[in-house]
Amino acid sequence: MSVPERVVTNHELATKMDTTHEWIVERTGIEERRWVVPGETGAGLAAKASREAIDRAGIKAEDIDLIVYATLSPDVYFPGTGVFVQRELGIAHKGIPCLDIRQQCTGFIYGVSVADAYIRTGMYKHVLVIGSEIHSTGLDVSTAGRDVTVIFGDGAGAVVMGPATDDKSMILSTHIHADGTDAEILWTEAPASRNHPRIDEAALAERKHYPTMKGKNVFKHAVMRMPQAIMEGMQANGIKSIAEVDMVIPHQANLRINQMVAQMIGLKPEQMHNNIQKYGNTTAATIPICFHEAIALGKVKPGDLVCFVAFGAGLTWGSVFLRY
Repeated sequence: MSVPERVVTNHELATKMDTTHEWIVERTGIEERRWVVPGETGAGLAAKASREAIDRAGIKAEDIDLIVYATLSPDVYFPGTGVFVQRELGIAHKGIPCLDIRQQCTGFIYGVSVADAYIRTGMYKHVLVIGSEIHSTGLDVSTAGRDVTVIFGDGAGAVVMGPATDDKSMILSTHIHADGTDAEILWTEAPASRNHPRIDEAALAERKHYPTMKGKNVFKHAVMRMPQAIMEGMQANGIKSIAEVDMVIPHQANLRINQMVAQMIGLKPEQMHNNIQKYGNTTAATIPICFHEAIALGKVKPGDLVCFVAFGAGLTWGSVFLRY
């Protein structure tokens, strides 16, 4: 994982908008988040996390056959950011494919699903899956944007995936879904190619270039879809009781959502790891960042049954079950 050094506390935000530390914690569980400073990029954070993942995997960057890069905040409008990571890793000369995907908060789970499918077919051996986001440069740091701005942070997480050598450490199943019926409840409307021009003074005045969210609607969908995705994975793998799952690593959108999901499915506190308190919502990066931390803390051990689960804009949701 890789996060910027700059720590932005709730108390700092309270000097820029009408809010308080207590108000933010009560509604989101977030106490601080990391924001970039000028010069830091999504590709840079991703490359740092990728180097660590590659080293921990015991391979070299040259062994990577495919990069899957999940983000809703690309460094530039085009090309996709994956090629910049490829270049920073020093493997551009290899000509390996870079696949950029946009499934927002479910992006990392979609990326793992894509990598899993490619590896199972034998097409690629080592796939680098990245979730990386820089939200801070696109947020309205004022009272008008408060409800969204206090939630988001910047960061990157990465994993290397390859063929399993035994049944003690492997991806068991992936489950991905989408339903665009209510896509507008969580989105950034502009700039957009459907507009002529893509953004104008009127759109700026209407704040269409800032993310908007209907929080209650998102909460309602999340606490329905995340348990469904967990149950789907349990059924696919013949897991009869949630007690058999050693650790759930949920997307870190809102601590209250995750607490509700845990309560709904009967998870004990030690069966779910959250770190939104420190990093906020880093969208596609939250699950790998959270997983990395859970491993470092000894909460996830070799052989443990682990579930990743997420819900996000689109609307998208999904789960991954694995033996670590």
